[in-house]
Amino acid sequence: MPTQRKRIVLIAGAAVGAALLWSVLAKGRAPRPDPNAPAAATVSVVTARLTPLRNTLALSGEFKPFQDVDLHAKVAGYIKTISVDVGDRVKAGQVLAVLEIPELRAQLQEAGASLDRSRSAHQTAHSAYERLKQVSEARPGLIAAQELDDAYARDKQAEAQVDQASASLRQYTALSDYSNITAPFTGVITRRYADTGALIQAGTSSNTQAMPVVRLAEDDKLRLVLPVPESAVSKIHAGTTVSVRVPALDRTFEGRVARISDDLDRQTRTMETEIDVANPDASLVPGMYAETRIDLAKKDAALTVPIQAVSRNGAEASVLVVDAQGRVERRTVQIGMEGSRRLEIVKGLSEGERVVIGGHGQIRSGDQVRPQPAAEDAAKAEGES
Repeated sequence: MPTQRKRIVLIAGAAVGAALLWSVLAKGRAPRPDPNAPAAATVSVVTARLTPLRNTLALSGEFKPFQDVDLHAKVAGYIKTISVDVGDRVKAGQVLAVLEIPELRAQLQEAGASLDRSRSAHQTAHSAYERLKQVSEARPGLIAAQELDDAYARDKQAEAQVDQASASLRQYTALSDYSNITAPFTGVITRRYADTGALIQAGTSSNTQAMPVVRLAEDDKLRLVLPVPESAVSKIHAGTTVSVRVPALDRTFEGRVARISDDLDRQTRTMETEIDVANPDASLVPGMYAETRIDLAKKDAALTVPIQAVSRNGAEASVLVVDAQGRVERRTVQIGMEGSRRLEIVKGLSEGERVVIGGHGQIRSGDQVRPQPAAEDAAKAEGES
């Protein structure tokens, strides 16, 4: 009997020892995960940081000549010679065509002869008056006052005829000069309307359908006309430097905002703005298509995040912030300036905080997540707007 009791005591002691040992081992082992608990989602995060930011406006348009005019004759006549054709480059003041005007040549000769006759008559009348005047002064009373007055009147009348003949000669000389059609500015001939021998009407009257001789375009500087949307009108200023890319040439040129129409198109809600682009090598051709980027605003250091990190609902905006423990917090923020890829956070976020990119609909505030730095967060180009 004592032996049986001793056996029971030993068994009980062994059981207690095993229980104590299990308790000790259980304290050092991690708790078994609940198979029903949801797994933490992996999310891409970026860090809010200070970066340069530009608010740019991308617009497209086509080049136009800086000046583009049809050159008309000021007097009617036949084309005697025309020395230019399409594609020829000409200088300001260069003679492009010469008109043959027979009637004008005769009128010019007549005006010259009339001036000579008037000068001769005036010289005779003036000499006669001077002689009578000298005699009258030397011997008072010898020459009647009426005779002296008549001589003086004839002298002045002859002088007036000289002035009239001179004016007539100047008029016909000017008309003769108009027979030379010259280039008003340096440029390129883009059209030729007439050939040698063609009759050209004077282009000085709006009532006649006068045919021009040539069309001249100034292309050493071109105009790029852009339709600026109403929302950006107040931010466009004359003198602003513009980057102009021409896909056909695969080149980028520098332009300058030169003219603003200050007249908003009520149908398109845009305003025409002209960019001047220098073209000294004539590589740009009027009609070419161009793409521009105009800086509306710029900041050297703004707290920014990628556009994809911000969720918007009307006028409200929010981001998902991930703390050090991997917990998500939805936070309302205030947006400032916007770039093409990033936007400024004015209020609600601090530098260095991590925000989730995308997937806002699947994540709620308070969720446990596994943050994974986005590839763009480590890229150097991320700081570019």
